[in-house]
Amino acid sequence: MDHSPVFELAAELMRRESVTPVDAGCLELIAGRLEAVGMVTERIDVGQVCNLFARHGTGSPHLMLLGHTDVVPPGPLERWTSPPFAPEVRGGMLYGRGAADMKSSDAAFVVALERFLSEHPDHPGTVSLLLTSDEEGPARDGVRAVVPVLEKRGLLPDACLVGEPSSRERLGDNIRIGRRGSIQAKLKVRGIQGHTAYADPADNPVHCAGPLIAELGRMTFDDGDEFFPPTRLQISNINAGTGADNVTPGELEIWFNLRNNPNSPADRLEARLRELITELDPGEWTLDWRVSGESFGPATGPLPDVVSRTCRDLLGIEPVADTGGGTSDGRFLGPRGIPVVELGPVNATIHQIDECIRVEDLDRLPEVYRAIIAGMLVADS
Repeated sequence: MDHSPVFELAAELMRRESVTPVDAGCLELIAGRLEAVGMVTERIDVGQVCNLFARHGTGSPHLMLLGHTDVVPPGPLERWTSPPFAPEVRGGMLYGRGAADMKSSDAAFVVALERFLSEHPDHPGTVSLLLTSDEEGPARDGVRAVVPVLEKRGLLPDACLVGEPSSRERLGDNIRIGRRGSIQAKLKVRGIQGHTAYADPADNPVHCAGPLIAELGRMTFDDGDEFFPPTRLQISNINAGTGADNVTPGELEIWFNLRNNPNSPADRLEARLRELITELDPGEWTLDWRVSGESFGPATGPLPDVVSRTCRDLLGIEPVADTGGGTSDGRFLGPRGIPVVELGPVNATIHQIDECIRVEDLDRLPEVYRAIIAGMLVADS
Protein backbone atom coordinates (compact mmCIF):
# COMPACT_ATOMS: atom_id res chain seq x y z
CA MET A 1 0.00 0.00 0.00
CA ASP A 2 1.31 3.45 -0.95
CA HIS A 3 1.50 6.00 1.82
CA SER A 4 1.84 9.76 1.79
CA PRO A 5 5.24 11.47 1.97
CA VAL A 6 4.58 12.61 5.54
CA PHE A 7 3.62 9.08 6.58
CA GLU A 8 6.82 7.67 5.10
CA LEU A 9 8.99 10.25 6.86
CA ALA A 10 7.18 9.88 10.19
CA ALA A 11 7.53 6.11 10.04
CA GLU A 12 11.23 6.37 9.24
CA LEU A 13 11.76 8.68 12.21
CA MET A 14 9.77 6.33 14.46
CA ARG A 15 12.01 3.39 13.51
CA ARG A 16 14.94 5.20 15.12
CA GLU A 17 15.25 4.49 18.85
CA SER A 18 15.83 8.08 19.87
CA VAL A 19 15.22 7.85 23.61
CA THR A 20 16.49 11.03 25.33
CA PRO A 21 19.19 12.23 24.72
CA VAL A 22 19.89 9.92 21.77
CA ASP A 23 18.91 11.31 18.36
CA ALA A 24 19.68 8.11 16.39
CA GLY A 25 20.22 10.00 13.13
CA CYS A 26 16.83 11.74 13.02
CA LEU A 27 18.32 15.21 12.66
CA GLU A 28 20.73 14.14 9.92
CA LEU A 29 17.81 12.73 7.94
CA ILE A 30 15.77 15.91 8.43
CA ALA A 31 18.69 18.22 7.64
CA GLY A 32 19.23 16.48 4.30
CA ARG A 33 15.61 17.02 3.35
CA LEU A 34 15.68 20.70 4.29
CA GLU A 35 18.99 21.43 2.57
CA ALA A 36 17.52 20.00 -0.63
CA VAL A 37 14.93 22.80 -0.67
CA GLY A 38 17.40 25.55 0.05
CA MET A 39 17.35 25.85 3.85
CA VAL A 40 20.60 26.63 5.65
CA THR A 41 21.13 24.08 8.41
CA GLU A 42 23.55 23.85 11.28
CA ARG A 43 24.08 21.61 14.26
CA ILE A 44 24.38 23.30 17.64
CA ASP A 45 25.10 20.18 19.69
CA VAL A 46 25.76 20.52 23.41
CA GLY A 47 27.25 17.61 25.36
CA GLN A 48 25.33 14.47 24.42
CA VAL A 49 22.39 16.46 23.04
CA CYS A 50 21.83 17.00 19.32
CA ASN A 51 20.26 20.26 18.16
CA LEU A 52 19.41 21.31 14.60
CA PHE A 53 18.67 24.87 13.49
CA ALA A 54 17.51 25.40 9.91
CA ARG A 55 16.36 28.65 8.32
CA HIS A 56 15.34 30.24 5.05
CA GLY A 57 15.05 33.93 4.25
CA THR A 58 16.09 36.98 6.21
CA GLY A 59 14.62 39.60 8.49
CA SER A 60 11.15 39.95 9.92
CA PRO A 61 8.65 38.56 10.30
CA HIS A 62 10.46 35.48 11.59
CA LEU A 63 8.35 32.40 12.33
CA MET A 64 10.09 29.54 14.11
CA LEU A 65 8.79 25.97 14.11
CA LEU A 66 9.86 24.16 17.28
CA GLY A 67 9.96 20.46 18.09
CA HIS A 68 11.97 17.51 19.37
CA THR A 69 13.12 14.16 18.01
CA ASP A 70 13.63 12.43 21.37
CA VAL A 71 11.00 10.17 22.90
CA VAL A 72 10.34 8.70 26.32
CA PRO A 73 11.33 5.07 26.98
CA PRO A 74 8.81 2.54 25.67
CA GLY A 75 8.30 0.72 28.97
CA PRO A 76 7.63 -3.05 29.08
CA LEU A 77 8.01 -4.26 25.50
CA GLU A 78 5.74 -7.24 26.09
CA ARG A 79 2.82 -4.92 26.75
CA TRP A 80 2.98 -3.37 23.29
CA THR A 81 0.69 -4.90 20.70
CA SER A 82 3.43 -4.31 18.13
CA PRO A 83 7.07 -3.34 18.76
CA PRO A 84 7.33 0.35 19.73
CA PHE A 85 10.06 1.11 17.18
CA ALA A 86 8.45 -0.84 14.34
CA PRO A 87 5.57 1.44 13.27
CA GLU A 88 2.45 -0.40 12.26
CA VAL A 89 -0.98 0.62 10.97
CA ARG A 90 -4.04 -0.99 12.51
CA GLY A 91 -7.60 0.23 12.11
CA GLY A 92 -6.55 3.53 10.55
CA MET A 93 -4.09 4.32 13.37
CA LEU A 94 -0.30 4.46 13.15
CA TYR A 95 1.19 2.86 16.27
CA GLY A 96 4.67 3.32 17.69
CA ARG A 97 6.68 5.40 20.14
CA GLY A 98 6.71 9.00 18.97
CA ALA A 99 3.59 8.66 16.83
CA ALA A 100 1.89 11.52 18.67
CA ASP A 101 4.76 13.02 20.70
CA MET A 102 6.11 14.18 18.38
CA LYS A 103 7.73 12.59 15.36
CA SER A 104 4.56 12.99 13.31
CA SER A 105 4.74 16.75 13.87
CA ASP A 106 8.46 16.73 13.00
CA ALA A 107 7.69 15.00 9.72
CA ALA A 108 4.78 17.35 9.04
CA PHE A 109 7.02 20.37 9.66
CA VAL A 110 9.50 19.09 7.08
CA VAL A 111 6.89 18.36 4.42
CA ALA A 112 5.16 21.69 5.11
CA LEU A 113 8.46 23.54 4.64
CA GLU A 114 9.15 21.65 1.41
CA ARG A 115 5.74 22.62 0.03
CA PHE A 116 5.92 26.23 1.21
CA LEU A 117 9.40 26.85 -0.20
CA SER A 118 8.51 25.30 -3.55
CA GLU A 119 5.57 27.73 -3.76
CA HIS A 120 7.32 30.78 -2.26
CA PRO A 121 11.08 30.51 -2.80
CA ASP A 122 11.42 34.30 -2.46
CA HIS A 123 9.07 34.78 0.47
CA PRO A 124 9.35 37.80 2.77
CA GLY A 125 10.88 37.36 6.21
CA THR A 126 12.34 34.21 7.75
CA VAL A 127 11.05 30.74 8.47
CA SER A 128 13.12 28.48 10.71
CA LEU A 129 12.99 25.09 12.38
CA LEU A 130 14.61 24.25 15.71
CA LEU A 131 14.72 20.61 16.80
CA THR A 132 16.38 19.03 19.83
CA SER A 133 16.96 15.58 21.33
CA ASP A 134 16.58 16.89 24.90
CA GLU A 135 12.92 17.81 25.44
CA GLU A 136 11.70 14.73 27.26
CA GLY A 137 14.67 14.66 29.63
CA PRO A 138 16.50 17.30 31.68
CA ALA A 139 16.09 19.91 28.89
CA ARG A 140 19.37 21.56 29.86
CA ASP A 141 21.38 21.18 26.64
CA GLY A 142 18.58 21.49 24.10
CA VAL A 143 16.45 24.54 23.38
CA ARG A 144 17.45 26.10 26.72
CA ALA A 145 21.08 26.14 25.54
CA VAL A 146 20.41 27.08 21.91
CA VAL A 147 18.21 30.12 22.53
CA PRO A 148 21.04 32.26 23.99
CA VAL A 149 23.19 31.37 20.98
CA LEU A 150 20.47 32.52 18.58
CA GLU A 151 19.91 35.64 20.65
CA LYS A 152 23.55 36.67 20.28
CA ARG A 153 23.22 36.26 16.51
CA GLY A 154 19.98 38.24 16.33
CA LEU A 155 18.08 35.15 15.19
CA LEU A 156 15.35 34.88 17.81
CA PRO A 157 11.92 34.64 16.16
CA ASP A 158 9.03 37.07 16.26
CA ALA A 159 6.65 34.16 16.86
CA CYS A 160 6.96 30.42 17.52
CA LEU A 161 4.75 27.50 16.50
CA VAL A 162 5.32 24.34 18.59
CA GLY A 163 4.19 20.98 17.22
CA GLU A 164 3.42 19.43 20.62
CA PRO A 165 0.27 17.26 20.74
CA SER A 166 -2.29 19.83 21.86
CA SER A 167 -5.50 18.35 20.47
CA ARG A 168 -7.94 16.52 22.74
CA GLU A 169 -10.39 14.50 20.64
CA ARG A 170 -10.04 15.89 17.10
CA LEU A 171 -7.10 17.41 15.30
CA GLY A 172 -7.21 21.15 15.88
CA ASP A 173 -9.88 21.20 18.58
CA ASN A 174 -7.43 22.67 21.10
CA ILE A 175 -4.42 24.95 20.89
CA ARG A 176 -2.11 26.19 23.63
CA ILE A 177 -1.48 29.92 23.81
CA GLY A 178 0.71 29.80 26.92
CA ARG A 179 1.76 27.49 29.71
CA ARG A 180 1.87 27.46 33.46
CA GLY A 181 5.26 27.41 35.08
CA SER A 182 6.64 24.40 36.93
CA ILE A 183 8.52 24.60 40.23
CA GLN A 184 10.10 21.66 42.04
CA ALA A 185 10.70 22.16 45.77
CA LYS A 186 12.41 19.91 48.34
CA LEU A 187 12.07 20.78 52.00
CA LYS A 188 14.37 19.04 54.50
CA VAL A 189 13.55 19.15 58.20
CA ARG A 190 16.20 17.83 60.59
CA GLY A 191 15.62 16.14 63.94
CA ILE A 192 17.47 13.66 66.12
CA GLN A 193 17.37 9.96 65.34
CA GLY A 194 16.65 7.86 68.41
CA HIS A 195 14.97 4.85 69.97
CA THR A 196 11.19 5.15 69.89
CA ALA A 197 10.99 4.16 73.56
CA TYR A 198 13.12 7.09 74.70
CA ALA A 199 12.97 9.75 71.99
CA ASP A 200 11.60 13.17 72.80
CA PRO A 201 8.65 13.97 70.45
CA ALA A 202 10.24 17.38 69.88
CA ASP A 203 13.21 15.64 68.24
CA ASN A 204 11.04 13.82 65.70
CA PRO A 205 10.94 15.92 62.48
CA VAL A 206 7.73 14.22 61.31
CA HIS A 207 5.89 15.30 64.45
CA CYS A 208 7.32 18.80 64.22
CA ALA A 209 6.42 19.18 60.53
CA GLY A 210 2.90 17.77 60.86
CA PRO A 211 1.14 21.16 60.96
CA LEU A 212 3.26 22.35 58.04
CA ILE A 213 2.40 19.31 55.91
CA ALA A 214 -1.28 19.88 56.60
CA GLU A 215 -0.99 23.57 55.69
CA LEU A 216 0.83 22.79 52.45
CA GLY A 217 -2.03 20.53 51.48
CA ARG A 218 -4.56 23.28 52.21
CA MET A 219 -2.82 26.09 50.35
CA THR A 220 -4.91 27.92 47.75
CA PHE A 221 -3.96 30.66 45.33
CA ASP A 222 -6.68 33.03 44.19
CA ASP A 223 -4.79 34.06 41.08
CA GLY A 224 -6.64 32.46 38.17
CA ASP A 225 -7.99 34.47 35.23
CA GLU A 226 -9.71 33.92 31.88
CA PHE A 227 -6.60 32.28 30.44
CA PHE A 228 -4.97 30.51 33.40
CA PRO A 229 -6.31 28.30 36.20
CA PRO A 230 -5.19 29.15 39.76
CA THR A 231 -1.71 28.14 40.86
CA ARG A 232 -1.69 24.69 42.47
CA LEU A 233 0.62 22.97 44.93
CA GLN A 234 0.85 19.19 45.15
CA ILE A 235 2.96 17.16 47.58
CA SER A 236 4.60 14.37 45.60
CA ASN A 237 6.85 12.58 48.11
CA ILE A 238 7.37 12.37 51.88
CA ASN A 239 10.44 10.46 53.03
CA ALA A 240 11.64 9.75 56.57
CA GLY A 241 12.90 6.95 58.77
CA THR A 242 15.34 4.08 58.49
CA GLY A 243 12.83 1.34 57.75
CA ALA A 244 12.96 0.07 61.32
CA ASP A 245 9.81 0.35 63.42
CA ASN A 246 11.62 1.29 66.62
CA VAL A 247 13.82 4.12 65.34
CA THR A 248 12.67 7.71 64.98
CA PRO A 249 13.83 9.55 61.86
CA GLY A 250 16.68 11.99 61.93
CA GLU A 251 15.48 13.82 58.83
CA LEU A 252 12.26 14.39 56.89
CA GLU A 253 12.07 15.25 53.21
CA ILE A 254 8.95 16.76 51.67
CA TRP A 255 8.87 17.13 47.90
CA PHE A 256 6.24 19.28 46.29
CA ASN A 257 5.48 20.75 42.88
CA LEU A 258 3.80 24.04 42.01
CA ARG A 259 2.17 24.81 38.68
CA ASN A 260 1.99 28.57 38.64
CA ASN A 261 0.50 31.15 36.33
CA PRO A 262 1.97 34.57 35.47
CA ASN A 263 -0.02 36.21 38.26
CA SER A 264 2.12 34.36 40.82
CA PRO A 265 5.76 34.53 39.72
CA ALA A 266 8.20 32.03 41.17
CA ASP A 267 10.05 34.51 43.40
CA ARG A 268 6.83 35.65 45.05
CA LEU A 269 5.76 32.06 45.69
CA GLU A 270 9.13 31.18 47.18
CA ALA A 271 8.89 34.13 49.57
CA ARG A 272 5.41 33.04 50.64
CA LEU A 273 6.53 29.46 51.25
CA ARG A 274 9.58 30.50 53.26
CA GLU A 275 7.40 32.79 55.37
CA LEU A 276 4.97 29.93 56.04
CA ILE A 277 7.75 27.51 57.03
CA THR A 278 9.28 30.08 59.35
CA GLU A 279 5.91 30.80 60.94
CA LEU A 280 5.12 27.12 61.63
CA ASP A 281 8.70 26.48 62.81
CA PRO A 282 9.22 22.74 62.17
CA GLY A 283 12.80 22.94 63.44
CA GLU A 284 16.03 23.20 61.50
CA TRP A 285 15.18 23.24 57.79
CA THR A 286 16.47 23.92 54.28
CA LEU A 287 14.49 24.52 51.10
CA ASP A 288 15.75 23.59 47.63
CA TRP A 289 13.76 25.62 45.09
CA ARG A 290 14.12 24.88 41.36
CA VAL A 291 12.18 26.61 38.59
CA SER A 292 12.10 24.16 35.69
CA GLY A 293 9.89 26.37 33.55
CA GLU A 294 8.57 29.92 33.83
CA SER A 295 4.95 30.65 33.00
CA PHE A 296 4.22 32.57 29.80
CA GLY A 297 1.35 33.81 27.68
CA PRO A 298 -1.28 34.32 26.59
CA ALA A 299 0.15 34.70 23.08
CA THR A 300 -0.64 37.95 21.30
CA GLY A 301 -0.05 39.22 17.78
CA PRO A 302 -1.01 37.54 14.50
CA LEU A 303 0.06 33.94 15.26
CA PRO A 304 -2.89 32.83 17.44
CA ASP A 305 -5.32 34.33 14.92
CA VAL A 306 -3.59 32.65 11.98
CA VAL A 307 -3.58 29.28 13.76
CA SER A 308 -7.27 29.55 14.71
CA ARG A 309 -8.24 30.61 11.17
CA THR A 310 -6.30 27.70 9.70
CA CYS A 311 -8.10 25.23 11.96
CA ARG A 312 -11.44 26.66 10.89
CA ASP A 313 -10.61 26.74 7.18
CA LEU A 314 -8.80 23.41 6.81
CA LEU A 315 -10.14 21.29 9.65
CA GLY A 316 -13.65 22.72 10.00
CA ILE A 317 -13.29 23.27 13.73
CA GLU A 318 -13.08 26.26 16.06
CA PRO A 319 -10.17 25.51 18.40
CA VAL A 320 -10.36 26.14 22.11
CA ALA A 321 -7.37 28.25 23.13
CA ASP A 322 -6.05 27.51 26.62
CA THR A 323 -2.91 27.17 28.72
CA GLY A 324 -3.39 23.63 30.02
CA GLY A 325 -1.04 20.69 30.10
CA GLY A 326 2.43 20.42 31.54
CA THR A 327 5.47 22.16 30.06
CA SER A 328 7.02 22.33 26.61
CA ASP A 329 10.16 23.83 25.11
CA GLY A 330 8.09 26.93 24.44
CA ARG A 331 9.04 27.87 28.01
CA PHE A 332 12.45 28.94 26.76
CA LEU A 333 10.95 31.44 24.31
CA GLY A 334 7.62 32.58 25.74
CA PRO A 335 9.03 34.30 28.85
CA ARG A 336 11.16 36.45 26.52
CA GLY A 337 7.99 38.02 25.15
CA ILE A 338 7.87 35.83 22.03
CA PRO A 339 4.29 34.70 21.23
CA VAL A 340 4.14 30.89 21.39
CA VAL A 341 1.26 28.76 20.08
CA GLU A 342 1.15 24.97 20.22
CA LEU A 343 -0.80 22.89 17.70
CA GLY A 344 -0.34 19.20 17.15
CA PRO A 345 -1.94 15.73 17.19
CA VAL A 346 -4.44 14.30 19.65
CA ASN A 347 -2.63 13.75 22.94
CA ALA A 348 -4.71 10.88 24.38
CA THR A 349 -1.94 8.25 24.04
CA ILE A 350 1.27 10.24 24.55
CA HIS A 351 3.88 8.50 26.75
CA GLN A 352 1.61 5.44 26.90
CA ILE A 353 1.84 1.85 25.72
CA ASP A 354 0.57 1.63 22.11
CA GLU A 355 1.00 5.34 21.44
CA CYS A 356 -0.71 6.22 18.17
CA ILE A 357 -2.00 8.84 15.73
CA ARG A 358 -4.81 8.70 13.20
CA VAL A 359 -3.29 8.25 9.75
CA GLU A 360 -5.84 10.75 8.45
CA ASP A 361 -4.63 13.34 10.97
CA LEU A 362 -1.01 12.70 10.05
CA ASP A 363 -1.78 13.21 6.37
CA ARG A 364 -3.53 16.54 7.10
CA LEU A 365 -0.87 18.04 9.36
CA PRO A 366 1.57 19.23 6.64
CA GLU A 367 -1.08 21.32 4.91
CA VAL A 368 -2.14 22.81 8.24
CA TYR A 369 1.43 23.79 9.04
CA ARG A 370 2.07 25.03 5.47
CA ALA A 371 -1.00 27.28 5.68
CA ILE A 372 0.17 28.72 9.02
CA ILE A 373 3.64 29.47 7.62
CA ALA A 374 2.07 31.15 4.57
CA GLY A 375 -0.39 33.05 6.75
CA MET A 376 2.45 34.49 8.80
CA LEU A 377 4.86 35.32 5.97
CA VAL A 378 2.92 35.83 2.74
CA ALA A 379 0.24 38.49 2.41
CA ASP A 380 -3.19 37.33 1.19
CA SER A 381 -2.19 33.66 1.54
